[in-house]
Amino acid sequence: MAQEQKKGQMTVEEAGRKGGETVRDERGSEFYSEIGHKGGQRVRELIEEGKQAEESGGGGSSGSSGSSNKS
Repeated sequence: MAQEQKKGQMTVEEAGRKGGETVRDERGSEFYSEIGHKGGQRVRELIEEGKQAEESGGGGSSGSSGSSNKS
């Protein structure tokens, strides 16, 4: 099924591309490097927490996943 596009509206794909280009232009490529690094650090923390939970016999989620790494 083809979707008809009304004048003045854009697809989700077009909106995402436009937003991504705006972020790139405003913040530069260093921004993506920083957020990628922060994401990698958080993944490492979660893996370590999982290993510690397995070692202590916890095995399940403690419900304290609300910690955030916003800096």
